[in-house]
Amino acid sequence: MERSNFVDQIKIFCRTGHGGAGSKHFLRNKLTAHGGPDGGDGGRGAHIILKGNAQLWTLLHLRYYKNVLAEDGGNGAGNHSSGKNGKDIVIEVPLGTIARDEETGEKEAEILHDGEEIIWLKGGRGGLGNSNFKSATNQAPEYAQPGEEGVEGIKVLELKVLADVGLVGFPNAGKSTLLSSITAAKPKIADYAFTTLVPQLGMVDYRDGKSFCIADLPGIIEGAAEGKGLGHRFLRHIERNSILLFLIPADSKDHAAEFEILKSELEQYNPDMLQKDFVIAISKSDMLDDELKEAIEQELPKHIPHIFISSVTGSGLPQLKDILWNTLNTAIA
Repeated sequence: MERSNFVDQIKIFCRTGHGGAGSKHFLRNKLTAHGGPDGGDGGRGAHIILKGNAQLWTLLHLRYYKNVLAEDGGNGAGNHSSGKNGKDIVIEVPLGTIARDEETGEKEAEILHDGEEIIWLKGGRGGLGNSNFKSATNQAPEYAQPGEEGVEGIKVLELKVLADVGLVGFPNAGKSTLLSSITAAKPKIADYAFTTLVPQLGMVDYRDGKSFCIADLPGIIEGAAEGKGLGHRFLRHIERNSILLFLIPADSKDHAAEFEILKSELEQYNPDMLQKDFVIAISKSDMLDDELKEAIEQELPKHIPHIFISSVTGSGLPQLKDILWNTLNTAIA
């Protein structure tokens, strides 16, 4: 169910509408045997438009959109009558959606705000009717423009989760348990690798009615940047997070080495990831005494804030919220 309900990438064939042809027409009625040109312009072909919808969290509703074919513009007619514009197609997508061309990989549009509308693919312009070409030296132009063709091609819509804080860690580091402890989200929790197959979002209630969004992302394994495990499908979601919270379990054999592996995978995928704010949380710390905590502290990088937490007992969670909130607002400022 989890796999089928979250779709973060789809491929569709798109074709915008062709512009209508301009009319080559001359005024003719019972009073006028040989009137001047009165051909109208062709209508514009329909655009394909992307619209942001904050209520959507997945591209699931577009899974069966195999072909998106927009309407052609109508042809112009006599008496300066313009053709009808094609009816635009509006595709609603979750915030954080990127549209790319499948062949070139070029980014064509990006939706970040609720209600934001972007003309993704433009319809063809309508052709001009012959009345536009009348001049002092050419009183009866015998030509009009054809409509412009629309664009077509295979396109990719790709979702990158928008969250203030992204949870980063190896499988079974306790990310899902932490998310369920500090938010109302109810992710699947079990003690086997890759329990979380798709991103899970939750809102953290902070003080005075303030809140921020945190995402539990599928666990990294060594080699993820090369596509191992859940590979790139996971790593691209981290690109949107302002803060990365590295979760390292207290029973790890080498806390410093685990952090360096996680950081290295991010750097290999996208070096810009290292410009984000990092926070380290040692999970499952209810099994540690003060002496062990002190020993672990000596392993951790001095320049990165860290905290010992337990999602089971709640120890350190209020302080963790403080660190995340202060770091987030410092980053925004």
